[in-house]
Amino acid sequence: MAFCSWKWLLLLGRQNTFAKAWRSRRGGGSSVRSKRCCHWSAGKSLDPEVRAFLEENTEVTSSGHLTPEIRLRLLTPRCRFWKEKPDLWPYGDPFWAIYWPGGQALSRFSFRYILDNPRIVKGRSVLDLGSGCGATAIAAVMSGASQVLANDIDPIAGMAMILNCELNHLNPFPITIKNIINSEAGNWDLIVLGDMFYDEQLADGLHHWLRKCIRIQRTEVLIGDPGRHQFLSHSIRSQLHKVIEYSLPEYTRQENYGLTSSVVWSYQPSNSLENC
Repeated sequence: MAFCSWKWLLLLGRQNTFAKAWRSRRGGGSSVRSKRCCHWSAGKSLDPEVRAFLEENTEVTSSGHLTPEIRLRLLTPRCRFWKEKPDLWPYGDPFWAIYWPGGQALSRFSFRYILDNPRIVKGRSVLDLGSGCGATAIAAVMSGASQVLANDIDPIAGMAMILNCELNHLNPFPITIKNIINSEAGNWDLIVLGDMFYDEQLADGLHHWLRKCIRIQRTEVLIGDPGRHQFLSHSIRSQLHKVIEYSLPEYTRQENYGLTSSVVWSYQPSNSLENC
């Protein structure tokens, strides 16, 4: 099976597996994970073997998406594993290697928001939940955030984020490799998350945890999504305010079965001041 077909299995058929991982993984497992701690800080070195593999099997690109200001290592049609058998990929499913449209909208919005509202954005602390390739976290740093933490359960995603920071001449931001949903509400000014509402149970957990962060810490929450059915049909939809909608570039449309736009939503639960 070609990787291009496998990628859509990830998107359409195997996301329930990924959602279960968000709920259940607490460390241990793969050989890569066993060699890494659950938190990286600036200056943390990468496993040379993993670095070499990622550099060999991804392409550096800044085109075809909403943020040409950001260079990223992604899987593209010119990469070996676009056509290679997926079982030859030695690590977990590479969700991080796809620049999903919800994340693109959040990253684009970060640049726009700092220009239009510098007093509101500059100097804020930001948590990028389910960061993947790290593009939104990178955009937050470029936009003047005072503190950025990227979160993803995949240790390879954490390593890819560090490579992407290097590509954009940034010192790597802290990265935590664990499931933080249902943990204590951190003191963040802003939480951003894109393309994570693809499984009902995961969506329910996100709904509860984000609402708790708003209630306890007065955190602002921004969600990026291109209008997937699982997102629009969830009860959280009634508590979202549409902030901005972006038309997707043609390349991203082709990669996402013709989705034409992606939206940034502000999560404003009416009962955020009540007990969750």
